[in-house]
Amino acid sequence: MYQSVKLRELNPFITCGICSGYLIDATTITECLHTFCRSCIVKHLQEENFCPTCKIVIHQSYPMNYISADRTMQEIVYKLVPGLQERELQRQKEFEVAMFMYRTGEQQNEYNAMNLTKTHVDNPSPSSSCTSNEKDENHDYHRGDEQVAICMECYRGNGKYSLKPLTRKYLRLSSQATVLHLKKFLAKKLSLDDHKDVDILCNDEILGKDHTLKFICVTRWRFKGCPLLLHYRPSLKLF
Repeated sequence: MYQSVKLRELNPFITCGICSGYLIDATTITECLHTFCRSCIVKHLQEENFCPTCKIVIHQSYPMNYISADRTMQEIVYKLVPGLQERELQRQKEFEVAMFMYRTGEQQNEYNAMNLTKTHVDNPSPSSSCTSNEKDENHDYHRGDEQVAICMECYRGNGKYSLKPLTRKYLRLSSQATVLHLKKFLAKKLSLDDHKDVDILCNDEILGKDHTLKFICVTRWRFKGCPLLLHYRPSLKLF
């Protein structure tokens, strides 16, 4: 036998702790799993680095990297609250119409001129040329990302090195770099035939090629000091 539940009894679980409204674009903090409207939590994290509900520090420098869209929660909210999704879609359409109307007349001409200028900058004529130094200045090569300091040590079996130790074992990389990037780096530095010939380990556990450094730090090196210690060794080939 089913028991009916009133919507007001569920409100504490499907409302945003910042604006007190129903969740829109539900976004969850990965450190404590509290959920808020995306616009609310993004605005909050522009000024603060802690969770508005439990006050836990998300990250000292890059708290925005530790939030993620919670589509399951958003679907639950839309199913529980009648008409919420339709009203939100209507508000989005009204906003788009308002922005289009704003860009009419002189505003539209100015908007088109800005786009035209941007097009010329992004697609220069063949006669224009720039030096390699100027091209490099347009790319930060992920220097703006959260950085992770790592130490790449060669795995020692029976007191002997299985591969040649790196001359420079300390590296500073983007937190979005993956184990595959490291394997390709090692293959080049150690003159290996293929990056698949080397395994990378953390805490004696072989890491998957798609694991990012951020994921490894959070799951394998969370309460340990800097730098992140990784080992490499010849891959174990099973025949």
